[in-house]
Amino acid sequence: MGREGHRFAGWIQIIALLCLCCASAAQLSFSVSEEVDKGTVVGNLAKDLQVNVHELEKRDLRIVSGNSKKYFDVDLNTGVLYVCDRIDREELCPNTAKCSLNIEAILSHPMQLHRIEVQITDINDNAPSFREKEKTLNISESSSAGERYLLPVAKDADTGSNSVKSYKLSPNEYFSLDVQSGGQHIESAELVLQKSLDREKKSIINLVLIALDGGKPARSGTLKITVHVMDVNDNTPIFGEPLYKAQVTENAPFQTSILTVSATDLDEGINSEIVYSFIERGDFNPNALFSLNPETGEITVEGNVDYEENTAYDIRIQARDKGTPSRSAHGKLLVEVIDVNDNTPEIIITSLMSPVKEDAEIGTVVALVTVTDKDGGNNGLTSATILGVLPFKLKLNYKNYYSLTVDGPLDRETVSQYNVTIIATDGGSPSLSSTSLIPVHISDVNDNAPLFSEPVINIYVKENSAVGGTIFTVTAADPDTKENAKVTYSLLDGFPKDIPIPSVVNINSETGDIISLQSFNFEELKMFQFKVQATDSGVPPLSSNVTVNVLILDENDNNPTILAPYSEHGSINSENIPYSAEAGYFVAKIRAVDADSGYNALLSYHLSEPKGNNLFRIGTSTGEIRTKRRMSDNDLKTHPLVVLVSDSGEPSLSATVSIEVVVVESTADIQTQFRHVPIKEDNFSDLNLYLLIAIVSVSVIFLLSLISLIAVKCHRTDSFSRYSAPMITTHPDGSWSYSKSTQQYDVCFSSDTLKSDVVVFPAPFPPVDGELISINEGDTFTRTQTLPNKEKPKAPNADWRYSASLRAGGVMQSSVHMEESAVMQGAQGVLVQNWPTASSAADAEGGEVSPPMGAGVDSNSWHFRYGPGGPGAPPQHLKPGEVPPEAFIIPGSPAIISIRQNQGGEDDKSDFITFGKKEEAKKKKKKKKEKKDKKDKGKDDGDE
Repeated sequence: MGREGHRFAGWIQIIALLCLCCASAAQLSFSVSEEVDKGTVVGNLAKDLQVNVHELEKRDLRIVSGNSKKYFDVDLNTGVLYVCDRIDREELCPNTAKCSLNIEAILSHPMQLHRIEVQITDINDNAPSFREKEKTLNISESSSAGERYLLPVAKDADTGSNSVKSYKLSPNEYFSLDVQSGGQHIESAELVLQKSLDREKKSIINLVLIALDGGKPARSGTLKITVHVMDVNDNTPIFGEPLYKAQVTENAPFQTSILTVSATDLDEGINSEIVYSFIERGDFNPNALFSLNPETGEITVEGNVDYEENTAYDIRIQARDKGTPSRSAHGKLLVEVIDVNDNTPEIIITSLMSPVKEDAEIGTVVALVTVTDKDGGNNGLTSATILGVLPFKLKLNYKNYYSLTVDGPLDRETVSQYNVTIIATDGGSPSLSSTSLIPVHISDVNDNAPLFSEPVINIYVKENSAVGGTIFTVTAADPDTKENAKVTYSLLDGFPKDIPIPSVVNINSETGDIISLQSFNFEELKMFQFKVQATDSGVPPLSSNVTVNVLILDENDNNPTILAPYSEHGSINSENIPYSAEAGYFVAKIRAVDADSGYNALLSYHLSEPKGNNLFRIGTSTGEIRTKRRMSDNDLKTHPLVVLVSDSGEPSLSATVSIEVVVVESTADIQTQFRHVPIKEDNFSDLNLYLLIAIVSVSVIFLLSLISLIAVKCHRTDSFSRYSAPMITTHPDGSWSYSKSTQQYDVCFSSDTLKSDVVVFPAPFPPVDGELISINEGDTFTRTQTLPNKEKPKAPNADWRYSASLRAGGVMQSSVHMEESAVMQGAQGVLVQNWPTASSAADAEGGEVSPPMGAGVDSNSWHFRYGPGGPGAPPQHLKPGEVPPEAFIIPGSPAIISIRQNQGGEDDKSDFITFGKKEEAKKKKKKKKEKKDKKDKGKDDGDE
């Protein structure tokens, strides 16, 4: 196959490709006349698009036009396309034979785009018109028949059959009209001279040229022609070529030469001199763009030549001689404009969806984009792309029509607006480009729940705070907008479960203010917990929770409370101390508690300064009251003390307790006035219970062991020996009486008892030559030896102290066991001497008893001293159960002594036995002494 065969095959492929493109880009075509009334039906879109009329509204059928004005719209109820604005074809498509409007019909769900071309048909609404109202022709009388004179062309804005179709000349005898047509258009009308003119007969001939269009009815325009009959110039100029052609580049510089025309005249002289000029035809004036040298015929560029306005210019040139009358001829010039890439692409945006929902699916159409370029050829071919990486893409629909669609996920909270930049580039060399910015707003979807700044909120509230006050404000932020970001607050269940949260606090659903509904008491409730839920107003609503811990802050609203034994209100507590108390002697311990906490419960003890000498001090933190110094004779016997217990709160609260400290002469006075006050245990914990059980168990085991040991010891003795002892009585004047009436005692000794086990001295101490009465095995009371002077007992020390165990009601455990409360009871109204109370303090001078380390039941190293009292000390009256302090027992061996009182052979009688001075009274004075004793006894009964 030769070159011609290859070329033919290439043309076949190009034609097939064009047909394929036209088939893929099929469009609907309609036609409508211009100037039709609004509402005129153009066509039925529902039928042509094959869409049910009832689905048009659901699928949101819309008409989009690329023009600034919207000429067509669609009726969704009927599906017809109708005219919605006045259409003027001459305004839309000036100087063009074909006029059409391109619109798009868009269907949603699914998205479909249909291109519609509406042909605008012309109506005869414009009459032909001449640029000039009057034309003057100078025709020589020598003109021969058949000469032609070019007449102006009428202009009609209509096209096709409505344009200028014919010319008529008013009836006359000299001229006829010759119309030359080029296809469907009339190119020129010429006046033809029919016969020779005679200036002497008629010098001016008036003609009327009528232009008629092809409309029905036809419209017409007239031109008045005045013919001046001139005298002889019988040769007309002749152009060298019937048609001149030239090319000029658009935007060519001024004075650029295009070409030079030339005409000749056969006449001579002035009748052969030619002047060149442009002939104006219609609405185009060649002088606006080009310049013609009248002498030389050179044509140059005089204005802005624009390819986009006209691709070519059809110019008529006149050559007129200078004869009288002058003759002229006209020639044709066709100037072709060469395109230059001087126009950037134009981007037209038609927005369809703004804003776009952030949950829009991929492929959703955002906008329609049309790109145009006024240049021709490759300079007018365009392409468009999106600048940058964005979740959008530009999809080519048809030729230079594009759709901007969603191409990725959208998130308004991340980016609320995209500025999509579209760049369009033409195919020129060099190419030109333009950009257009499309702001795409993203609308919100409720896809974010309200969020609190932290998962747990701690609120500190002072106790006793005012009811109804705002204690805290919770805030939750929602990155959504409008209703999706409108947050409301509510309360959820709290902790502890037994606290009804709605009755304790409330929350403002709009502001998040948490309001207290009651006053808090730290001593009853230290903290509680609840949850706050924040819910937005979206559909569906989203929510989140935050845990709120309300911690009650303590206020100093509780006074210190004095604990037992000094907790009785309105009473004065009394404490006794011996006169011989040293500095630092323990008087009492004040205990207090405060229901508050922290510094509000940190207590300090202060002692109000008593009148007189400052004798006592108190531990600021311990509450122990002790003496500061030894007492002197100038000190008062009774010291009223006021103890102030203060907490560390602001302001500080306090409580007071009054204690009266009484100074007594001897420790025996302290013992007799001692009273046991149980200490109330406020908080009895499980640990205390376990300790108490352990102590009781050990004590029971020890007691059982002790009883078992006593039983074994007593079982080994042969029998109880019954002893009788004479009764010795002391009198107030210091005398003694001896009675033969005896009191019998059951004494249990161990088998190895070898000497006296009991020695009894009178108060305050036996005389130098006093005899001791001892109990020996196998006989009754007998005199033993006299105490020498060197063994004379010392005077009792007044500083007698009793142990804390005795203050608490404890029992001293030793190797001596006394039945019936371990005391010897005296008869009613009988003067007796008090027994001393044993103490664990190791004081050699204080009348105390101190066991050696490791002393037990078998220990014989106990030391006893009698207590206070002295020469001339008055006898004391004893109550049943009290122990005479001036009697004492010295166990001489590790024997366990059990003494039973028997008088007259009868048990359980209150009687007493005293052991005193030596028996100085003689029998001869016995009766006298007994009388005196009875007399004194009567007096004592009266005093008692």
